[in-house]
Amino acid sequence: MDSDEAVRLQVYEGYVERGHPPSVDDMAVALATDAAEIEASLARLRDARHIVLDAAGDVAIAHPFASIPLGFSVMGRETLWWGGCAWDSFAIPQIVSDDPEVLVATQCPGCGRPLAWVINRESPPLGDEVAHFLVPMAHVWDDVVHTCRNQRLFCSVECVQRWAESAGVSPGYVMDLATLWRLASHWYEGRLHAGYQRREPSRARDYFREVGLTGPFWGLD
Repeated sequence: MDSDEAVRLQVYEGYVERGHPPSVDDMAVALATDAAEIEASLARLRDARHIVLDAAGDVAIAHPFASIPLGFSVMGRETLWWGGCAWDSFAIPQIVSDDPEVLVATQCPGCGRPLAWVINRESPPLGDEVAHFLVPMAHVWDDVVHTCRNQRLFCSVECVQRWAESAGVSPGYVMDLATLWRLASHWYEGRLHAGYQRREPSRARDYFREVGLTGPFWGLD
């Protein structure tokens, strides 16, 4: 296993076990190296779009997990995570084997109503709420933190429209809870294991089609 992959797995193991990534110093001890090598690996993992670093060089996001509040708490039996976005929050129970279901909680940006669902690997949650994706997939990595902050769950399409008007933006793509659950179900499959490969655009397009998502929003056709 190369050093970058070992660091990537350290980051993910920290999130799964404790809800946050280990420090650079802790990873250096665990991998019998020095902090400079860990920092260099983190930078390469950022450049390869495996993680997102903040201005201080710390891990801010390793999808589907986040170290910064982005609107979602995800509660397992013993661990509390911050979800990176609506998609990521629904994906956490799909990859964390010890937590077959979690409680995802957020707040509707349109009206402020608290929202919560029990999410599992068996079937989508019930409800008329919707997910709203402001940023098209082709531009997610232009500013991934902005993308995640604006991928939220709303009470209804009317709440999406109310929020968009107040924010001075045009509404993006809206999907129901069942579609969001299908999108999240297998997207991160294998991410917690050695040898994980990110989906390139062509593979992402095929996956989106499999779960019933097509059209210009994805920007990959």
